[in-house]
Amino acid sequence: MRAFLFYMTEQRLNTIKEKLANFNLVYTDVNGSLSITIPNENLLEVCNILKNDADIKMEQCRDAVGVDRFTKKNRFEIIYNLYSLTYKDRMFVRVKIDGKNPESQSLVSVWASTNWYEREAYDMVGIKFTGHPDLRRVYMPEEYEYHPLRKDFPQMGIEGSIPLPNK
Repeated sequence: MRAFLFYMTEQRLNTIKEKLANFNLVYTDVNGSLSITIPNENLLEVCNILKNDADIKMEQCRDAVGVDRFTKKNRFEIIYNLYSLTYKDRMFVRVKIDGKNPESQSLVSVWASTNWYEREAYDMVGIKFTGHPDLRRVYMPEEYEYHPLRKDFPQMGIEGSIPLPNK
């Protein structure tokens, strides 16, 4: 069976740019897919437009990941992988976050599927999502104070930080 890739048309890209002209967005290409970098304070508003505008209709959030770039500025990032069933194309939404205690708005009210993805980013990278209905750890114990996917987390772990099962 032959696989077909659905890339965004120039007309559709221009429509999206026109609808989001009031925001300070950065548009890039990621292997033929559109990537939009959104300021953290505009995330919820822009994503509501992306999902609900009839000319855009990004109905699904298929994945989201938290990233630690380990840089002085904009150390943390969240990348949402969106898909339009109507237009059969993909888009990545990126949000860069500063600070030792990274925080962003939850998108659970826009796409229910982000519930798990945001919990995972909170657990592994330490990004807090304001407005999340059930922000708790997924893999690590709730009382665990570290985030294992942060770049400053020791490769061999922190001895004595978590009780391990007997052999």
